[in-house]
Amino acid sequence: MGDEIFNLAEYVLTSADAPEDKVALSVLESGSRDDWSYGRLTAAVRGTATGLSSIGLVPGDVILMRLGNRPDFPIAYLGALAAGLVPVPTAAALTAPEVAKIIETLQPRAILRDPDVACPESNVILPLEALRAMRGLPGLDWHRGDPERLGYIIFTSGTSGKPSAVMHAHRAILARRMMFQGWYGLTATDRLLHAGAFNWTYTLGTGLMDPWTLGATALIPAPGTKAEDLPELLKTHRASIFAAAPGVYRQMLKTKGPLDLPALRHGLSAGEKLPQSVREAFEAATGCAIYEAYGMSECSTFISGCPDRPARAGTLGQPQEGRRVAILGPEGPVETGEPGTIAVHRSDPGLMLGYLDDPQGTATRFQGDWFLTGDQGVMDEAGQITYLGRADDMMNAGGFRVSPLEIESVLQTHEGVEAVGCAEVEVKEDVTVIAAFYTGPEPIHEAELADFAKARLARYKQPRIYRHLETLPTGANGKLQRRALRQLWKEQQ
Repeated sequence: MGDEIFNLAEYVLTSADAPEDKVALSVLESGSRDDWSYGRLTAAVRGTATGLSSIGLVPGDVILMRLGNRPDFPIAYLGALAAGLVPVPTAAALTAPEVAKIIETLQPRAILRDPDVACPESNVILPLEALRAMRGLPGLDWHRGDPERLGYIIFTSGTSGKPSAVMHAHRAILARRMMFQGWYGLTATDRLLHAGAFNWTYTLGTGLMDPWTLGATALIPAPGTKAEDLPELLKTHRASIFAAAPGVYRQMLKTKGPLDLPALRHGLSAGEKLPQSVREAFEAATGCAIYEAYGMSECSTFISGCPDRPARAGTLGQPQEGRRVAILGPEGPVETGEPGTIAVHRSDPGLMLGYLDDPQGTATRFQGDWFLTGDQGVMDEAGQITYLGRADDMMNAGGFRVSPLEIESVLQTHEGVEAVGCAEVEVKEDVTVIAAFYTGPEPIHEAELADFAKARLARYKQPRIYRHLETLPTGANGKLQRRALRQLWKEQQ
């Protein structure tokens, strides 16, 4: 690859040299599907690039995406990249006031907008109808350039504070190849069904761009598809790999008994920690394993288990081949078995360029040549990494550092608990305890939960408080926000 001849969208759509008539994407509904061949998809992307350029947008212009859960999303995203523009995908669940803050930060030259998606009024909005009409235009030549140049911007989920605009280079797509065998076990013949919405970055990468880069087929359920309908779609459309967030697996498994999925080889999970109970239930129902991955907005996924190298029970897996990952203490990498901060070397092609207009914030995330994820972990002799939670989520109990994930994984096995989050809360000045917040059909007597925890956890790990909630607080991408649990507790006192 030359220094000045790279384009992310071109790489995704032409690397595999897939036949034009091969199905790249199927949008699935019960009894029907909408197929997009590689030829049709590529023409739509390049036509969109022509259209965006024709309205005066030039390479480097920032384009905010406020699009729904439809193929419009990936087509517009790749179309913008094809033209050298800088797309900014955002979650449809964001409210207009939240989007207003993003607009203030980005000052976008255009906003691609679905009328069903919240967005403040603006004189730079390009309506969905106009965007769709661009697909039939003659295709624009790929805008090629330095792979280090700014390609796209995504916002952090906000689980550790104010969301930040994360800048990624065109070359970030090259790092995703490490996932093909390091996580997915993906081949060109696979049919990968991702249960997420088009406009989620997990779906955009794992569910769409990665299969297309390899010439495989992406399957996406139509908007509104319920979790209980997914097994039938997986079977009918012969999905060989299934990708979803842990919550989707949990909902699918509410219907007890085996799932008849003869074409399925395995599942993939990311977004939050997968409970061991869900992993075991899926394997019992399908005969297939789930391979989990860990990553973040600043570097996508880089630690995982995979069919060739399964994760040891209780671990995330190990760094994908080609990655440089370490566990860092204050003085640098620590010894095997010592806890510390999970860190990625500056040389990783998937690592961000930095935070938009925040060089100081960018600098604080580095310790020498290592990017600090803010997540805690420990690495064993085989290179497998156990995740201990975010630094600001870690709890102190009697002088012991306790990961909320360990307690949550135990309480999750109680038959009356659907979801659970733990946090350290202040019960009086300078006195904190561990509290467990859970959802379920009915509140459970605290004594019952206390006895349940007592039988399974060391005393210092046992919650002192249990609270039943209708729902747990989550971000736009579905991740549990433990910071919000602490705030909720404070407001209720």
